[in-house]
Amino acid sequence: MSENHSGREESVSTIESATIQPIPVDQRHGRNRDMFTIWFGTNIMILSVVTGALSTTLFGQPAWSAALAIIVGNLFGAIFMALHSAQGPRLGVPQMVQTKGQFGSLGSILIVAVVVCMYLGFFISILVFGGESLASVIPFLNGKAGIAVLAAISVCAAIWGYTLIHAYARIMTWASGLVLLMAFIWAFIVHPVPAHFFSTGTATLAGFLSTFGACAVWQIAYAPYVSDYSRYLPAKTGSRPAFWMSYWGTSIGSILPMCLGAGVGLLFPGTNPVIALTQATAGISVVVVVVFSIGVAATNAMNLYCGTLCTITIAQTILPRFNPRGRERALIATGLCTLAVCVALTAGSDFAATYNNFLVLLLGSLVPWTAVNLVDYYLVRHGDYVVEDFYKRDGGRYGRVNWPAVSCYVIGVAVQLPFMIIGTEFIGPIAKMLGNTDISFIVGLAVVSPLYYFTATTIARRSNRSAVLVASAVEQC
Repeated sequence: MSENHSGREESVSTIESATIQPIPVDQRHGRNRDMFTIWFGTNIMILSVVTGALSTTLFGQPAWSAALAIIVGNLFGAIFMALHSAQGPRLGVPQMVQTKGQFGSLGSILIVAVVVCMYLGFFISILVFGGESLASVIPFLNGKAGIAVLAAISVCAAIWGYTLIHAYARIMTWASGLVLLMAFIWAFIVHPVPAHFFSTGTATLAGFLSTFGACAVWQIAYAPYVSDYSRYLPAKTGSRPAFWMSYWGTSIGSILPMCLGAGVGLLFPGTNPVIALTQATAGISVVVVVVFSIGVAATNAMNLYCGTLCTITIAQTILPRFNPRGRERALIATGLCTLAVCVALTAGSDFAATYNNFLVLLLGSLVPWTAVNLVDYYLVRHGDYVVEDFYKRDGGRYGRVNWPAVSCYVIGVAVQLPFMIIGTEFIGPIAKMLGNTDISFIVGLAVVSPLYYFTATTIARRSNRSAVLVASAVEQC
């Protein structure tokens, strides 16, 4: 049970009726600490272990360099994630609905469509790695059956909605946290690390920045949906508590399992990270993998839930009279889940490399959006939006297409390409000059943030001057 500020209780057994509608004041509930548990509990899972393992396997970093890059990358990326989380209590709407305030009603469809692809990509990745994990410790279960089990749990939680997902995360905070501690003790203390552990790998700038970038995008990838899980908080909660609880919850919850992944990658070089984890925790691997896989289902429920809200946002933009509730959310969530399962069941054996390429593309498409959104919210409008206009066909005061924002987004994607590395398939010319080092997301942030701020404020000043001139002309008449 959770109690809202008006004294009414909500049960986790109740299916959420709201979808993308603004949350009324008398239906707000929850506490600041809910932001910590949902982001701590859902980050401790198989996929975060696999992401951490990229640092020592794919990027070849030694233990100290991998740990430093993981810590710094997560702390950096979490800033953007938490700034988005702080928007939820004030506006009370999903993040992608609020994006209409920057890009316009139709202009936002471009961004929302990219985000739907992101959710499906993460959903599929989690199904693949989670299914492999379950199959590695449960003899009668193969990878495809593991995928089906995780998908079923995820879709049920997504259908029940917000309150159940938060309750799930609170439970996983304690369960996953305890098991993570056991895994560290078992892998590195009960079984002493081999002599080659601290001498394996070579610290390189390219490897460090690649690890940093993978961890940063892990956090930035939450930006398009993080406020979906803070939008029910009472407005009096304020932005600052929501920011810090989200920041530390997601930072700590990601750094620890990623460091575990980097460690098992050094213990068993050349081994699939999931298999390496089971070997490193032999004796308690069933408990570790099963609990981490259950955590995967919680995270995937969030991906599916928010992917569904984004799909509804696109539909409502095209058909403003469309007012979906719980039943429509259930149907759309089931459809998206079915599509993801079909893709996951056909995934190849080289999925780890494919997943890393997905992270790079994801970072390239999300960085310009997060720069525009945060600059607009915090520096241009200072959180002052008319929520009702988000749901109008013509976008109200935000219009159908805000071309300056869309242009800044497209420019932001384009300027990153020369600095980008996508596996062996594409190495940007400047990235090659820098010794195969990918700094594309830094360039994207550095270009788009001031560009959008200058453009938006210049247009606002001109509009204000025009309004003043018109008012003066009317008075003279």
